[in-house]
Formats: sequence, C-alpha cells, structure tokens
Amino acid sequence: MSIPANIVEGREQKTDPEFCRFLRYALGGSTSELEYHMIIARDIKVIKPAQFVEVLTPLKEVRMLLYGLLKCLDPQTAVVDRKEAAVKPQAAESDQQSAGSR
Repeated sequence: MSIPANIVEGREQKTDPEFCRFLRYALGGSTSELEYHMIIARDIKVIKPAQFVEVLTPLKEVRMLLYGLLKCLDPQTAVVDRKEAAVKPQAAESDQQSAGSR
C-alpha cells in the first residue's frame, strides 16, 4: 500500500522535483520495505520460496518502472543511481537466487 500511496501523494505536489521526491520514497523506501517483509515471511516460513519469487518478480518490475519515470522527470537521477548501484549490490537478486536453495 505504501508504494502507490507515495506515488499518489507525490502527484499532488506542485512541481516535478517534489513529485520526484515522493517517487524516490516509493522506489528506495517502500519497495525495500516490502522486500524486507517478504524476506522475513519466507525465512519464518509464512510463505513458500515460490511465493516469495512470485512477489519479488513484479516488485523488480515496479522498481524499473519507477526508475524509468524518475529518469524521464529528472535525467540526473540516472547518473546518481548508476554511481550508487556500482557501490551497493541489490539484495533482491541475491535473495531470489538463494530462495530456491532454502
């Protein structure tokens, strides 16, 4: 619920930079929070590894769509994010790979 709520709240802002701020909340905060909750649910066996992947696959797509929208509204986002991506690996990808082995 947090991801679309951030998008809606941001869209109500007066400027694109303000909208971008809320898109970043959705992209960086809310998607990561959902991913964390799914990891915990999988680890405590509330959901099966296959269900984990079923949620993480569309979440990855949502991240890409949010990133694409941010890139359209603020081309500098792409430059900053590429630098950050080089520094920190994506947890979701490593968790998806290990999901099958759990």
